[in-house]
Amino acid sequence: MPDFKESSKIYIGGEDRYGQVMTSVEAAEYLKMHVKTVCRLAKDGKIPAKKVGSEWRFLRTVLDNWLAEALV
Repeated sequence: MPDFKESSKIYIGGEDRYGQVMTSVEAAEYLKMHVKTVCRLAKDGKIPAKKVGSEWRFLRTVLDNWLAEALV
């Protein structure tokens, strides 16, 4: 069996905490904001997000970077 490094693993369904994909409800809980505020900011392009169908999706690491830049 090949010996793979930890960084070469592929995570499906947001299992990796560094690349976790979150819904708008999860992102709102993570950011301690109301879900409507998070969706409005995403729609206005003020928070990094991607619309998949009718739902918004957020990457935890991207939100962390966005928040860090916003606080500086």
